[in-house]
Amino acid sequence: MMKNNIFIIFIMSFLCLKNDCRGNKVTAFVFQLGTHVTKRSNLQNRASRSLYSTQEPRDVVSSQQDAKSSTNMKVMREHNPPSIDESSSFPDWAYQPRDFFRYELIYQSKKSNARVGRIHTPHGVIDTPGFVAVATNGALKGLDMRDADAAGQQLVFCNSYHLLLQPGPEVIEEAGGLHKFMNRPNGPLITDSGGFQVFSLAYGSVQESLESQGELKRSNSKSSSKSSSSLDGGPPVKVTEDGVYFRSYRDGTKIFLTPESTVDAQKSYGADIIIPLDQLPPYHIDRQQLVESVDRSHRWETRSLRRHLENTKDQAMYCVVHGGVDVELRTKSVEYLTSLPFDGYAIGGSLGKNSDELISLLEWMMPMFEEGHRKDKPRHLLGIADEKSILKSVKHGIDTFDSCYPTRLSRHGTLLTREGKIHIKSGKHSKSYGVKIDSECNCKTCQHYDRSYLWHLYKAKEPLFMQLGAVHNIQYMNDLMAQQRQAILDGKI
Repeated sequence: MMKNNIFIIFIMSFLCLKNDCRGNKVTAFVFQLGTHVTKRSNLQNRASRSLYSTQEPRDVVSSQQDAKSSTNMKVMREHNPPSIDESSSFPDWAYQPRDFFRYELIYQSKKSNARVGRIHTPHGVIDTPGFVAVATNGALKGLDMRDADAAGQQLVFCNSYHLLLQPGPEVIEEAGGLHKFMNRPNGPLITDSGGFQVFSLAYGSVQESLESQGELKRSNSKSSSKSSSSLDGGPPVKVTEDGVYFRSYRDGTKIFLTPESTVDAQKSYGADIIIPLDQLPPYHIDRQQLVESVDRSHRWETRSLRRHLENTKDQAMYCVVHGGVDVELRTKSVEYLTSLPFDGYAIGGSLGKNSDELISLLEWMMPMFEEGHRKDKPRHLLGIADEKSILKSVKHGIDTFDSCYPTRLSRHGTLLTREGKIHIKSGKHSKSYGVKIDSECNCKTCQHYDRSYLWHLYKAKEPLFMQLGAVHNIQYMNDLMAQQRQAILDGKI
């Protein structure tokens, strides 16, 4: 049946060319039939593999001859990856506005590229510029979602990598998706692809990557084989054209992540905004390797987008712009990815070795997002939302910022105030009776507790401190963003 359909498509295409029938009913029929064949083939392929395969990309072959052929094809793919142009065409309907997702510009600053807007999603509105709290495992560290909502938290970021390992996409899907699983029916969610966490397995944290100058981690011979994150005694991550191999940090299971499988998982999660698979190279990297990494990310993101468009399920997909701090590669990435029907733009990859280099990057890159249709879509800065970076980035037109910054600080006894950070463990707070954390804050922590009691909780290692500190810091971040929005409207930024 499939061969017959392909033959029919060939004949009808020939007739179209012969009669110059562009735009007529024959062309429409050819397109519809081609779509039917493609969808049927995709469904057959998807039915034969799980969301996250622990096997090779191709089914395990039954004979040595087939195995040899499979290996040869894989080698050919690695040395001759498909060009970007071969996989970048999308149907016209994919470029049309979504009825379930849109960016609304409220005010554009006359002094800078700063802007105030709203992102409309199926589960609520996101005021921009806005802070995005990170709920790694579907939970914010130290506070309930009701407390976060009360603090003005709108968009929440969940990590696909961690949810993949526990509890798994199938459990979340059976629960009705992340919104029901987390019991957050009226709050927007965003999930990533897991690419950043895979990068972390290979190079450590961003700071560790900078300190090691991009040197790959190696296996630790003293660690047990069951829990080791290395692959066969080598680096913990193996990148191929098809996807990336790594081991679960929970039980050592070998996992194969592909652009298609990460989209399938995010479909199970059901977040309002999803992210395609990309490769995140370290800051210290040979330029040719960076070129290859950017091109691979483009191919992976294109594959992710194609899978997403098979069934959008009222989800928006942002691309991830790469290129490190290289002007030519960043420009290339912006121009290519913004030509595809993504719903928004995430700024990712290596963003510099410090805050100053980040801001320098944004200064020359963000004006490109003011051109043409690019200004009509939201922009997100991935993984960076400390106060200094936010205050310097807002004027360059960033709409949303995600980070675990406020909850991580609170766990270690650091509280944010309009007069600067305070370290509650300091003995000077032991007798601060009746003194709020922040005199202008209206969070429930500041309403009911003083610094003296919070000092006691922290010194006594009471779990309650983590909750009270997190509630305050999340409130502070949302207050900070509200102040930034008002400053833009008042013409101060």
